[in-house]
This record gives sequence, structure tokens and C-alpha cells, in this order.
Amino acid sequence: MTQARVLITGAGSGLGQALAQRWAAAGAAVACADIDPARAGHTCAQLAGSGHLALEVDVAGDASMQRLHGAVLGHWPAPLDVLVNNAGIAAGGRLVDTTIQEWRELLEINLLGVVRGCRAFLPAMIEAGRGHVLNVASFAALAGGPGIMTYGVSKAGVYTLSEQLRAELHGTGVGVSVACPAFFRTNLLANWRGDARMREVARRLTENATDTLDQVADRIFAATARGQFLILPTGREAMRWRLKRYAPGLYFRQLMKLVASRRNAEPGR
Repeated sequence: MTQARVLITGAGSGLGQALAQRWAAAGAAVACADIDPARAGHTCAQLAGSGHLALEVDVAGDASMQRLHGAVLGHWPAPLDVLVNNAGIAAGGRLVDTTIQEWRELLEINLLGVVRGCRAFLPAMIEAGRGHVLNVASFAALAGGPGIMTYGVSKAGVYTLSEQLRAELHGTGVGVSVACPAFFRTNLLANWRGDARMREVARRLTENATDTLDQVADRIFAATARGQFLILPTGREAMRWRLKRYAPGLYFRQLMKLVASRRNAEPGR
């Protein structure tokens, strides 16, 4: 059997690195792409098995994504089996406090980075009639919560893109999944943009999260292997998503109570 070929962006740390480890352990050859080539190389060196690649990419750049496509094609002339669009950055703050520069940066990386990945690698997958795309969004895409405006909107774009792409690819042999985790213990704040107060809120939520990086990676990997579309890999989010869908008014009231309780728990209040 031919070794499966998997490309993961943002594979230099965090969830991207954990997913790379799982695909490698399953016997795949993994292309670890990251904006920091040293981090990509570090991940690649850790992986079980053989045939792995360490590559540099800035998903916010058209030319950089084209170079990544050429590098992958040079090593693997056959189409990818799995494309994981994982690279992204986090931000927080109210709409009135955001800058246009922050909007541009979040949309270029979090949303258009996914678009670039799909545009580069999907045509060959469609032609081959097989493969799978996993886009990493966030529960912020679905939650409708305050204080994470640029991040939530950029990730909502990833969710909607994935939903429409699933419909477009129906019958082609190429599947689509979108992962929407809430807070879990990882390096979410490493590339933070925006409001410092919201960064502190995110830090506390990350540190207090009950879901670990390994648990989230295991759940995403298993659900992708099953061909599941919407993946909610953190503990409470499946229930919250159902509540929002079937009782949106109640969901909003509960959301506002949760926001108020967190504000009252902030230092100095």
C-alpha cells in the first residue's frame, strides 16, 4: 500500500504538532509546514516513521503558499491524502476597540490562509477522486460571544467555508471536516493580537481548561478518520451547540450570565 501523504500548516507547535504526531504514528508521511522553519524541523524530527518533510510557509502570503505547493509537489508528485489547514493566530477585543490592521491580519491568516491552502492542493485531490480536508476553526465561530470580534469572525468564516466546501465536493470522493475546539491547554496566546485585558481572560480560561492538548488532538484525529464533518473536541461544546441550535433565546441568556460572572470574577471588581 502507498504511504498516506498529509500536509499540516502550523505544525511547528501546539495542535498542529500534536496532529502531526498522530498521523505519523498511524503510518502517514507528514509534511510539517510552519512560518518558523526551525519549529517545523523540530516537529518533523520527533515523528515516528519515515518520509516526513519540514517546510516553511506564511499562509498569509500568496507567493509563500505557491512555494509550499511547489515544494510538496517536488517531493510527492501524487495528490495529498489529507490537507490540514491549521495555522492561525488569536486575538481579542470589542469591535469598537479593534483596528482595521487587526481585521486585515486576522482575515489574511485565519480565513484566507485556509482559502489559499484549499486552492493550492484541492484541484489534484478532486482530479484523483479521493482525499480529505480538515480545517481548524474554533468554537468562537459558533458561540456568538463578545470580546473576541476579529478572531470569532475569522473563524466563523472558516466554518462557513467548510460547510459550503463540503457541499461543493459532495460526490467527488474528497471529504471535509471542520474542528471547532473551545479553550484547551495549549499555546493559544503565543501569537496574540489585540486587547490586553482579553488576553488575560483567555490566559485564565486556557489554564483552567479541563481538556488537554492530547485529548483534543486524539478526538480530532479520530473524528477526521471517521469522515465526521463538524468536530467539537472539547467537553462541553456539543451540549452548548445543541442548546444554541434548538433554543437560541435560552442559549443567549445563559451566555450573558456566563459573561457577567466572568467579568465579576476579574481582579479589581
